[in-house]
Amino acid sequence: MIKKFGSFVVAFFVDLGNITILAKKVFITIFTSKKYYKRTLEQIIHLGIKSLPITVVTAMFVGMAFTIQVVREFLRFGAGEMIGGVVGMGVWRELAPMLTAVVVAGRVGAAISAELGTMKVTEQVEALESMSQDPVEFLVVPRVISSTLMLPLLVGVADIVGFFGGFFVALASGRINPYSYFESANRMLGMMDICGGLIKGVVFGIIIALISSYMGLKAKGGAKGVGEMTTKAVVVSLIAVFIFNYFLSLVVY
Repeated sequence: MIKKFGSFVVAFFVDLGNITILAKKVFITIFTSKKYYKRTLEQIIHLGIKSLPITVVTAMFVGMAFTIQVVREFLRFGAGEMIGGVVGMGVWRELAPMLTAVVVAGRVGAAISAELGTMKVTEQVEALESMSQDPVEFLVVPRVISSTLMLPLLVGVADIVGFFGGFFVALASGRINPYSYFESANRMLGMMDICGGLIKGVVFGIIIALISSYMGLKAKGGAKGVGEMTTKAVVVSLIAVFIFNYFLSLVVY
């Protein structure tokens, strides 16, 4: 047991160091090379725009479910005029960024890891290197940029959809004034409540793309190895998102 625990700790710090090195190389390449623009646009469409429907559906029903609980409890204590502000804070601060990151990690993170993993085990990555192409510049940088750009936009869409989903649920209760819903949101929500969620989206996008790319390039052992790395990429990305979300909440709010 001690040996397995020690191996786990060593592997954790090795992976953490390699991801940090990969991140450094990605950011240097972003500012020193201009060969990734076209591939970045393709990845924005593939990873970002195609994630919009599932993000909208998730945000709407989460906002509605959250509002059901808020309406019941707040009406019991005669605080119906605060429902809009509470729903807005819950959605903009935590629910939309977190759930969008979970959706993107499941869809985008898995896609990145599986695609790069397949290229790795079929030696396409080595073929790029033999043609003097940098795999990081050719494969990783466009995915990191597209994920970093699109995730805060998806979070913004989820914010609006979740908030209005909550509005329709509150209105359907028949005991909430539409004016008081928006008025309480306007009174209780500050600029940092809105910007904080978008900042989280930027950080989550970088984390998901980097971890998924690293896991994909680490794949070996054929189809089985690709499947294992894809699963690991999603799990590690989600854990990292949860951890960073806590510390970002401490710093931003």
